Amino acid sequence: MIELTDILHKEGCSCVICKDSKISMFRQRGVKDLLYLLKSESGILQGAMIADKVVGKGAAAIMTLGGVASVYADVISVPAFELLEKAHIAVSYGIKVTNIINRAGTGICPIETLCIDCKSAAECLPRIENFVNKQNN
Repeated sequence: MIELTDILHKEGCSCVICKDSKISMFRQRGVKDLLYLLKSESGILQGAMIADKVVGKGAAAIMTLGGVASVYADVISVPAFELLEKAHIAVSYGIKVTNIINRAGTGICPIETLCIDCKSAAECLPRIENFVNKQNN
């Protein structure tokens, strides 16, 4: 995991994934890369190690549904940590916060807000997909 976190910081990635000794780097903001991987290349997530800058409940839900083995986050929210822990995914982090704050710094991240009352990762997914689809249109 140390190698992944080094790449995360040195390369300015948003997310770095290691699967079967192959390292992939991603740079889109938010959960777009993770959602794409879950929907189109889910095999890359199964059993993977992930280093991510910010993990909120939405990202944690996607990682859980994708079957990741372990996650490192520079910043992780309490709801994300609890969801990953409940799924028996190994989690390490730099800072744990109550909630992920939006980019403007004016409130809670919209995806974190959408997922806050969800009881499971599966319950989060349609809300995340709907939000991302609206952002892309």
